Amino acid sequence: MKIREYIKDKPLIFDGAMGTYYSEQQEGKCELANINNRERIIEIHRKYIAAGCVAIKTNTFAANTISLEKDLELVKRVIAAGAQNAIQATDGREIFIFGDMGPIPYAGEGASPLCEYKEIVDVFIENGIKNFLFETLGSDEYLSELSQYIKNKNKDSFIITQFAVTPDGFTRIGLSGKNIVKRVEEIEEIDAIGFNCVSGAHHLYEYIKQFKTVQKYISIMPNAGYPTVRNNRTIFENSSDYFAETLYKMAQLGVNILGGCCGTTPEYMRKTVDLMTGFKKPRRIEYKKQEIEENAETDKENGLIKKIGLGQKIIAVELDPPSKAEIAGFMEGAKRLKYNGVDAITIADCPLARARVDSSLLACKLKRELDITPIPHMTCRDRNINATKALLLGLSIEGVENVLVVTGDPVPSPMRDEIKTIFNFNSAILAKHISELNETVFDAPFGISGALNVNSRNFDSQLKHAQKKIDNGVSMLFTQPILTEEAFENLKRAREVLSAKLFGGIIPIVSHRNACFMNNEISGIKVSQEIINRYEGKTREESSELAVQISTDIAEKISNYVDGYYIITPFNRVEIVEKIVKKIKSL
Repeated sequence: MKIREYIKDKPLIFDGAMGTYYSEQQEGKCELANINNRERIIEIHRKYIAAGCVAIKTNTFAANTISLEKDLELVKRVIAAGAQNAIQATDGREIFIFGDMGPIPYAGEGASPLCEYKEIVDVFIENGIKNFLFETLGSDEYLSELSQYIKNKNKDSFIITQFAVTPDGFTRIGLSGKNIVKRVEEIEEIDAIGFNCVSGAHHLYEYIKQFKTVQKYISIMPNAGYPTVRNNRTIFENSSDYFAETLYKMAQLGVNILGGCCGTTPEYMRKTVDLMTGFKKPRRIEYKKQEIEENAETDKENGLIKKIGLGQKIIAVELDPPSKAEIAGFMEGAKRLKYNGVDAITIADCPLARARVDSSLLACKLKRELDITPIPHMTCRDRNINATKALLLGLSIEGVENVLVVTGDPVPSPMRDEIKTIFNFNSAILAKHISELNETVFDAPFGISGALNVNSRNFDSQLKHAQKKIDNGVSMLFTQPILTEEAFENLKRAREVLSAKLFGGIIPIVSHRNACFMNNEISGIKVSQEIINRYEGKTREESSELAVQISTDIAEKISNYVDGYYIITPFNRVEIVEKIVKKIKSL
């Protein structure tokens, strides 16, 4: 019988967890056990089948080069063995087998898992697996290409896609589950969509009740509940009766495919199967329209964006946050800049990965005490998506309307053993998260800014990445300092091809030594030899005057290609920036 025919009469019941169940008795990555402990894997498959499950997942969730930390050839052996173990476990019975694929973790800027996914799919197909489950995903990226690739190989394949969302409906990289469903519904080749992992049965039941009509088959595979840690081991309390009863209620809502994720065992699935006996013909999910319409228009207007829309040339100045709990100098500098007509103060987020006063807290203080527009930088380095969302909620409450998202400088290598780096996502993904929060959470949406490195050796790549940021909700781009003719030409190219508003980067150089240091030591900044030579032999006073003159000349040169200026304050020397601001305003 085909899956589509089976689902017409009753829910398709999948197995439960493999990884947490396997780890109760054995240590190590369970996927490698496909080769070195295959009898145990086959035994677990058979226990789920004996419990009444009619669909099982291959033991290949983390079988990829990043998660296993193995080369592709070994990964392929693991997948092939996983497919054969599942087939052997069925003992010739009519059990639906799905090639199981989890997310391939983020492997750095520009990395794409698409090619590896395709190679994994090929191994499954070569080993007789035609149905596929993509599970615990944080994003719908690549799913359109992958599903088309699979259906081109076998048009009868059945493809399920499942996303891991927290109880508030967001994935680990901050995407809205509801928006993902809308997008995946447009992918013809995908047969079923749903959610698994992270949340327990109750929260996923409450979450799917919020949806309007869903046209595809629905697949839900919750965790056993929420884990606790005992003796350094993560365990799930037994709640199999409650779990089974909640899955039964999901089936009554119209969920067509049901199973278990972390913490579930054959006992969980046996009780679910028993409750489903006699249950037939689940209807499509068709929920009542929510009382509060999502994406409702707000009448609150972002002041900075309004100014830009009126054609004003914006001046934003970056002030470095202090490294000590002494704020007087920072606040005095910001006050002076406001007095001189600066439109916004941007605040770096622990630049060079060194601890400084938190940029968001300073932004709130500037907003409250000086009523100037702050733009805190927000890196992807020092906090995960939960901490980022919490911070954004606080900023919104405080009336901060704009953020500048950057991936962030890496922690210097000698410190990495002591200070752990968190890079769960990049600036484009963070922008997407904020954009979706704008649609679903915030009454006053954030203006989202990003960075553009006009000094990049591969500017084509920079333009491509900038376009991705724009696609993800970035409306303003702040460039790195423009101190070479090449950077100027790259700015002109950006103006031609990018739709975002551009803020031209200007950094006053205060000495010959400063020019040489920036040119050789600071990533993303390049100073022309001509400018470096102009500082040779100059006194401090002469260098300051030259800094103002060069910065003003650059501002005038780029004027026709930018919507505003982004002045970076050197060594907290606000007096130099004040003079530059006055000069720019007189242009």
